[in-house]
Amino acid sequence: MAKKKNINENDIILFYMDYVLEHNHQPKSVSSFTKHNNFEELKFYEFFDSFETVEKHVFKAFHDNTIIALNKSVDYSGFEPRNKLLSYYYTFFENLTANRSYVVYALHKQNNSLKSYKSLAKLKSSFSHYIQDLGIELIDVKEDRLEKIQNRGLKETAWLQLLLTMKYWMDDDSPSFGKTDIFIEKSVNTSFDALNIAPLKSLIDFGKFIFKEKIKKS
Repeated sequence: MAKKKNINENDIILFYMDYVLEHNHQPKSVSSFTKHNNFEELKFYEFFDSFETVEKHVFKAFHDNTIIALNKSVDYSGFEPRNKLLSYYYTFFENLTANRSYVVYALHKQNNSLKSYKSLAKLKSSFSHYIQDLGIELIDVKEDRLEKIQNRGLKETAWLQLLLTMKYWMDDDSPSFGKTDIFIEKSVNTSFDALNIAPLKSLIDFGKFIFKEKIKKS
């Protein structure tokens, strides 16, 4: 049988996911994997250097597919950051649910320690860029070093929130994972409420007014 020629990155990801679900372990070698799927070994190395790298790209693909789906919506671009992030979560977890067997396999083999999930490294990078580009309003600290610390804190907090939601979803035994939907709504809304800087801005402005009045009287 002639070897498959038009193999791309996504094909290899799908082949890999199918293989581990069928055999419950990684392929023994790249050679056996490519032979099993009838394509040249060199094609694998055009896109990946190891199966660990493939695993990282699987979760990045879930993110990329989420962004593609969101950008197809005529309404999404007009949403405020809170509703954009909610839309991201619901769409991302639809992708995870469609591939739940693989996700549970991939993450459970990491001894169920979310912070040690090496396969999530590329997802973390892509998600952090997404959070950075959302335009979430933070306090204007007017100092580059403090601004960098503040932005880093926002991305790390958002990433931790996503990890906790994934852990909740993996343990969710409710019909259609309805409890996860509730968890998403409450956790995202709570995080944005905590970031609500309008009251703090008003307090700062009031403090400036009082300070100026004292200066005038003195």
